[in-house]
Amino acid sequence: MSGILVALLGIVVLSLGYRYYSKFVAEKIFRLDPNYVTPAHRYKDGVDFVPTNKFVLWGHHFTSVAGAAPILGPAIAVYWGWLPAFLWVILGTVFAAGVHDFGTLVLSVRNKGQSVGTLAHRLVGQRAKILFLFIILILVLMVNAVFAWVISNLFISYPASVLPVFIQIPLAIWIGHAVYKRNKKMLVPSLFALAAMYLAAILASKVGFLQIDLVQYMGGEDGSGLFGLGAVSTAFLIWIVILMIYVYIASTLPVWKLLQPRDFINSHQLVVGLGILYLGLLFTNPEMTAPVTNANPDTPWLPLLFITIACGAISGFHGLVSSGTSSKQLDKETDARMVGYLGAVGEGVLALISIIAVATFFANTDEFLATYSSFSAANGAGLGVFVEGAAGLAGGLAIPPDIATTIVSIIVVSFAATTLDTSVRLMRYIIAELGVEYKVPALTKTHVATTVAVVSSAALVLLPEGPKGFGSGGYQLWPLFGTANQLLAGISLMLIAVWLKRLGRNYAVVLIPMIFLMFMTLYAMFQQVLFEWSWFGSNSNTLLFVLGAIIFVFAIWIILTAFSVLSGKQETPLDDDTENYG
Repeated sequence: MSGILVALLGIVVLSLGYRYYSKFVAEKIFRLDPNYVTPAHRYKDGVDFVPTNKFVLWGHHFTSVAGAAPILGPAIAVYWGWLPAFLWVILGTVFAAGVHDFGTLVLSVRNKGQSVGTLAHRLVGQRAKILFLFIILILVLMVNAVFAWVISNLFISYPASVLPVFIQIPLAIWIGHAVYKRNKKMLVPSLFALAAMYLAAILASKVGFLQIDLVQYMGGEDGSGLFGLGAVSTAFLIWIVILMIYVYIASTLPVWKLLQPRDFINSHQLVVGLGILYLGLLFTNPEMTAPVTNANPDTPWLPLLFITIACGAISGFHGLVSSGTSSKQLDKETDARMVGYLGAVGEGVLALISIIAVATFFANTDEFLATYSSFSAANGAGLGVFVEGAAGLAGGLAIPPDIATTIVSIIVVSFAATTLDTSVRLMRYIIAELGVEYKVPALTKTHVATTVAVVSSAALVLLPEGPKGFGSGGYQLWPLFGTANQLLAGISLMLIAVWLKRLGRNYAVVLIPMIFLMFMTLYAMFQQVLFEWSWFGSNSNTLLFVLGAIIFVFAIWIILTAFSVLSGKQETPLDDDTENYG
């Protein structure tokens, strides 16, 4: 089947979803009010609460939720065949992700810009809040560790990408100053910054000394490196330290100084990157050589497909971004449809091209099956196959292979870095909330909470020996990411359902995807905790078993409490804004 036909079908469905379904949800379910005073105006502080143009905020939100996950998840899930991955991405985006991201944004805006963790207390109860915050804390910690691991390894594998990525930082700071201190427009400077990044990418791809290759600086792959770690491990260690310093600074600066302008640049980068890939698809017209469905998988697709593809279909992390940072920057409540729902659609488009890039990369089905011989093999190959496959699509526009590979790696690194520092900022918020809850005033201080977030993330990723070698400690907990992420999404949908029910609204648009997602996620977690990670399981791992069991029990507890509220057996107070809204 033609890759072009698959892309057209997916884009048409996603476009119709935004045009009609999101409009229905906005007008009939959420009933957005253009005159409502949003938290960005009510609590404006120039640091976190900053009224922001909807296009700029969409850029921040889109790139914060995109990250590397909508690329990596679909690239792995193609193992079961391209059709199951395609259907989950398209239908999941329209009926689950869009409503989830949109809904958590509106719910937070209507409740003083508070996070979904805090809102769990208001809507379900105090106990649910603590349990929910614990799940969120584990999730963002895993995101921090794994994305730092991904970025460091991409810098090592593609040293030409380092210079363009780091050039973006001073350019973003310059743009933020020009926009917020000198009242300049952001569009032209951000396009200039993007052009500078791609010029640096071209130069770095062709000029050897512009490639920052720490492995070579340490004597090559056979070098001893620092402390006898070896050249590769030393390079990895240095990149982790640099990244942790960067995210500390980025997550404590006012959002307008770095986060917003850098994300706006990345939103253009994503549009340009997607344009290159889809135009390349049009000119190359490749066939889908991956099988439609895998007839003999060693791991069944049900329920793991719905866990493997999280970002790109639905992801609980998006609700953290919507309620953690985006809700504090929303200028008008009616902007929420574009920021929330269209942000999810954009991620669906990215996940779609990831599926196509992998499914068309191989010369024939036999080559695909040789590389994707097992689910574990797919996990190891997915990201690399996407980079090479996307570079192949870009080659349809006569872009040289080395430059195309560098540009694709820059896109992946940029989005992963965006998610990383947003995640650290969110972790700081959660630690501060726990500090208030347990009366530990020090944890409510910005720099103390950020230090705890950064140090714990670095400690996790630098655990001495993970399954992938030195510095892959984050991967010891990575199997929990998918289930924790989808549980978070399901619980967030449940909070929106409780809120809508209390307002007398139709909450079926939230309840149906919530039930589906909860069933698949709990089913997957039950299988993994009981039959894989336990002491008598196929892949015994005490750490995963204990943490997985705790999260599973906490999730069941929250669900039972929330259903008690939905059934009317338990009443909880609503925020004044919500009570007076109708």
